[in-house]
Parts: sequence; structure tokens; C-alpha cells
Amino acid sequence: GFWCVLPECRQGTFLLLRAVRGVREKARLMDEAAVKRALMRLSHEIAERNRGVENVCLVGIRRRGEPLALQIRDNIEKIEGLRVPCGSVDVRYYRDDLERLAEDPIVTRAQLEFTVADRTVVLVDDVLYTGRTARAAMEAVLKCGRPRAIQLAVLVDRGHRELPLRADYVGKNVPTSHAELIEARLPEYDGETGVYLMELGGSE
Repeated sequence: GFWCVLPECRQGTFLLLRAVRGVREKARLMDEAAVKRALMRLSHEIAERNRGVENVCLVGIRRRGEPLALQIRDNIEKIEGLRVPCGSVDVRYYRDDLERLAEDPIVTRAQLEFTVADRTVVLVDDVLYTGRTARAAMEAVLKCGRPRAIQLAVLVDRGHRELPLRADYVGKNVPTSHAELIEARLPEYDGETGVYLMELGGSE
């Protein structure tokens, strides 16, 4: 197979990330059933828009975009009878010790055991916000080859874009304020499935 790994990027100016305190749960936006329905709809849309999936591959943006991409892959296999290639890219603003790497996200790793050349690459993420993470993921894909097209699928679009970028496939549009967060919870990391609206600076 084809293996594309980007070398780990050296971080730029480090800024200490102060932990955000006083975050409270404001509302549950999607339960497990709603998430599964949204992912199945996205899977159908991907197959329909591309007139099949023979030339499609999926790339999840870690962390939560990775299991979502795997779920979409499984859904597409049920719909189309084909198992599309699926990989991941690791895009981070912060190191594990919570020091900031840079103002823009840095791609530390791309795990693609297949070539993207002349294929339609569908990037998958949980939440679309400023667009900077998606842009970095696109740059990572382009370093692995020249795809026919790059599309973006997200579970939730919360608005507040800082770049001229939009998702091709959206599970749910949720208008938010800058004082709010969208938290997608997945069993691989959180022990449950759901999407929650969180409020910054709130008290229990």
C-alpha cells in the first residue's frame, strides 16, 4: 500500500494555555440516535454527490473526526457495497502539555495507507468553527499527493468562520456565540455519544 507520513513540525512561539474554568452544560443538541441518523445521511449524500464511491477516500481529522470517518466508511459500505479507504491526519493547536504551538494549527502526522492522487478526498471532523483546522488538514492531504477534489464533512457547523471555507456535508447547523462551545462526545473518548452546547464562564 501507499504510506504517507509527514515529519513532526517544529513548534513556533510557545504560549501557555490557561485552562478554561466554569464551563457548564447548557443543552443537549443531539443524542446517540440523532448522531447516527446524521452520519447515515452524510454517508448517503457523499455517495450521491460523487455518483458512487469508487474514487472516494475518507480522512478523519484527529481526534474525534477519526472515529466519525470510520463510521461513515461503514455506512457507505452498507449503502454501496464498497469499503472506501480511510485514514487520518493529526492537526493540533496544542501539545499534550497544553503549551500552544502556534496561532494556526500544525499538522504533526498524516496516516494515509493509500494514495490520494486523482481521488476525491472527504475530510471528516466533528465541529467546524473558524476553518483553520480544516485548512491545515487540506494542506496535509495536498502534501501526500494531488487529489481530484477535497470535500469536507462535519457533524456540526457552529459558524464564526475566519476563512472563506464551508462544509460540503453538515450533520447539524448550530448558531453559537463566542461564549459557547460545541462538545461532540464519542464512546472512544467519552464513553457516550451525543452533541452538547456548553457555556463558558457559567456556574453550576
